Amino acid sequence: MTTVDDLDRPATAEVSGPSRLAERGEGISGEELQLAARNHGIPLEALRYDVTPAGLHYLLIHYDIPELDGATHTLTVDGVVDRPLTLSLAELRERPRVTRRVTLECAGNGRALLDPRPVSQPWLVEAVGNAEWTGTPLAPLLREAGISADAVDVVFTGADHGIERGVEQDYQRALPVAEALREEVLLAYEMNGAPLLPQHGAPLRLIVPGWYGMAHVKWLHSISVLTETFEGYQNAQAYRLRQNADDPGVPVTRIEPRALVRPPGFPDFMSRARVLRPGPSTLDGRAWSGHAPVVSVEVTTDGGETWAPATLDEPTDGDFAWRRWRYEWSPQPGRYLLSARATDASGRTQPVEQPWNRGGFANNMVQRVAVTVVPE
Repeated sequence: MTTVDDLDRPATAEVSGPSRLAERGEGISGEELQLAARNHGIPLEALRYDVTPAGLHYLLIHYDIPELDGATHTLTVDGVVDRPLTLSLAELRERPRVTRRVTLECAGNGRALLDPRPVSQPWLVEAVGNAEWTGTPLAPLLREAGISADAVDVVFTGADHGIERGVEQDYQRALPVAEALREEVLLAYEMNGAPLLPQHGAPLRLIVPGWYGMAHVKWLHSISVLTETFEGYQNAQAYRLRQNADDPGVPVTRIEPRALVRPPGFPDFMSRARVLRPGPSTLDGRAWSGHAPVVSVEVTTDGGETWAPATLDEPTDGDFAWRRWRYEWSPQPGRYLLSARATDASGRTQPVEQPWNRGGFANNMVQRVAVTVVPE
């Protein structure tokens, strides 16, 4: 990696360290708007789908979509292994084939709702999707290569290349060896039964069920096994939970529990405020966690004064896919503020206040949906 000091950048930009914080009252910048135009969240009405269509699934592209040819693309496995490997996509397709339904969520989901606001991709709550990923398990490949007994981290390198906080780099993330050897981790070449789309990592990407999206390296071309902790930018600097710029922080890893409400009724075009007719209505949405299965969802219609249990659908898609919840409601005309909060089997529950950190990561504060119920 090369530190780039001679690029033109705004005077307020930092060259290294975590992203800056917006000044009080500072609006979304042109740079943030540019990021928001390249990336997108799921339309919340698409929470009705058990499997998110590829075009509605959230998308975050750090740099550029690389130009890769699946016919010639190869994956290398090297580092502290007994037998370095180089495999074509065709050879990977000949290996055991597995399909897993997995919920992916961006680590920065909810960032734009924080105060003070970290300046970066301005996510609200829509940076999520639930897709079927098909590929071959990673663990047998690593065992075939023969990982050294003193291996510590496994580094995954994508073909996307750029500059972040002044550091030129390929996008790289590492997993501890124990995580890389989990049977659920996939080298995926299909999404929802079709070849990966370019924006979703074609021709090959990593899927790490339970972890935030930064770990699911797209456009994957190499895997290296190390005997020391990986100190690359995306591990050591970017994705850290820190309270200030000098705080080394702790790494962002697994997805915190979250429930989202599928907004009822119909929206105002600009504000997206919801309008609903009175009478019986089924509120519903999705809930997930990367730590443990979701075991309960509660719903409030009065801004958190009272909470009531929702009904959770039976889990049918494994431990790493979202579950639908439902709540029967019969409102009278008036104004309401809806939220849902999830609790998982590890005892983690969504907070009603922001869990603030300087990077704006893992903010699973409950969503708030304003609804006006109007007479017929």
